[in-house]
Amino acid sequence: MDNNTQKKIKELRESTGMNRKQFCEFFGISYRTVTEWERDNRHAPEYVLRLLEYYIKGEGLDKADKRQ
Repeated sequence: MDNNTQKKIKELRESTGMNRKQFCEFFGISYRTVTEWERDNRHAPEYVLRLLEYYIKGEGLDKADKRQ
């Protein structure tokens, strides 16, 4: 999954309609960490991506789901 970390974290963030700062504050993740993930300088652990996705969908934060 390492190759997809950059793409996945950005897709998750954008699906909420939040900018990076809002996303970081909402989830309690440092801005630098998310920036490093999105720039592919570091890779988010697989479980973090799964938990973010689960929470975003479970709490109805996914803007794409609301449009349908």
